[in-house]
Parts: sequence; structure tokens; C-alpha cells
Amino acid sequence: MKAKQPFETVVDDHGPTVLRVCRAILGPIDADDAWSETFLAAMKAYLDLPADANIEAWLVTIAHRKAIDIARARSRRAIPTDTVPERSAAPQHDRDDDLADALERLPTKQRQAVAYHYLAGLPYADVAAILGGSTDAARRAAADGIATLRRTYRTDPTAVSTSRKGANR
Repeated sequence: MKAKQPFETVVDDHGPTVLRVCRAILGPIDADDAWSETFLAAMKAYLDLPADANIEAWLVTIAHRKAIDIARARSRRAIPTDTVPERSAAPQHDRDDDLADALERLPTKQRQAVAYHYLAGLPYADVAAILGGSTDAARRAAADGIATLRRTYRTDPTAVSTSRKGANR
């Protein structure tokens, strides 16, 4: 039986992945809150996690649930009509607003499948467990999402390829 890593190491190792998933699901404004809530919840439950558990899949599952909570809360918030809502300035590093907009336009299941498989690097079996469906359904949702992104996302040769094989990085 292997010993667990310190939680600080877990945050360092998996924090960027969780943030990418949160940004893909919620957008840049609510992503930081979802990231924080994910790691607060994970810290409380980490002691009870088996040492051989897939920590990344576990964290993405928590992030998925926190993102759903935040999206539901956002939909219940009152929106003032006489003033323009102020948009917070998100950090501009490591961002592609066109891609974020294209992801946001995808149907929820496709956006989540693309985020969990391509951004978090989870296998389709883990994506299916998070989304609550079969592995084939997760694979189909991710493929449909990528196909839609290829049709709608800007066709700039400097854009980062979503293909896992043969990508020049």
C-alpha cells in the first residue's frame, strides 16, 4: 500500500487541470470560485480517500459538482435591468477568448465531455462516470463537441490543435 501525498502536492499537481475544467464549464468569471470550492471540499474529504484512488478523476468529479452548484446559483441570481453588469477582469494569461466562447456555445454534455477528456486528460470511462452515462456516450459527446468546435472555432493556423495525436506543441 502506497502512502498518500501531502495535500499541498495534490493541489500543485492537479490545480491547473481543475482550473482548466472549471473555465471550460463555467467561463473565466466563476472558474476561480469553483476551483477554490473544489479544493476546499477535497481537503475535507482527502483523509478518507483510499491511497490507490485516481486523484485526478476524483478532483474533476468534485469540480463538476461544484460547477453545477455555481451554474444553478448563477441562474437564480437577480439580474438588475437598469444597470449594465460589471464584468470582472480575469487574468489574461493562458486564455483564448475565442475558444472559451466556442466552448460556451456547445451543449452542456458536449462541453463537459470535451473539458474532462481533452483538458483534464481523463479516460472516457472516468468521463462517463462523472457525466452519468456509458463510455460510448461520453466518447460520442466529446467527438460531437470537437466536430462542432472544428466547424465553428476560428480557422487560424496559430490556433492550438485539439487533436491528441500529432499535435505540434
